[in-house]
Amino acid sequence: MDVAEQAKQKMHAAVEHFKHELKTLRSNRANPAVLDNVIVEVYGSPMRLRELASVTAPEPRQLLITPYDPQTTNAISKGIEKANLNLQPVVDGHAVRINIPPMDEAMRRDIVKQGKKKAEDAKVAIRDIRRKNNELAKKKKADGDITEDVMKKIEKLIQEQTDASCKEIDDLFAAKEKEILTV
Repeated sequence: MDVAEQAKQKMHAAVEHFKHELKTLRSNRANPAVLDNVIVEVYGSPMRLRELASVTAPEPRQLLITPYDPQTTNAISKGIEKANLNLQPVVDGHAVRINIPPMDEAMRRDIVKQGKKKAEDAKVAIRDIRRKNNELAKKKKADGDITEDVMKKIEKLIQEQTDASCKEIDDLFAAKEKEILTV
């Protein structure tokens, strides 16, 4: 049953990746994960914002970025502006504050559309894992390593895992969509 177990682990990894992708989608509340993909030019090379500063949400509509090195404050502010997240960083001494503006309806719809695409991409990845592992099971049967019955059982287990993973992605996306659309 190692083929089915392998498929289960890969599908679990795909769902975990999708959860991380959802965190980067903006909602009405301040979420430090929105800045996870921000790259900042410092010390002559690009670095992730998370490597340069701590990001917290002291208030529901505000992010506070505290650089580990106070000299990088302006570079961090510029990096956030370049990331095109529709956020306006404000340098406040040795920290950067971002007030999260309320989203209008069009912006919410656009973010939901991005989320739908990420959900569909995750489901495509899961179906691809199913296809590859079913082919692996068929190859094992052709090589004589397993019987027809065992192959059918493996395919059934893989299909059940595929259905469960796709449902989990749909549920996660539905919850995120509700959070985004809540005014």
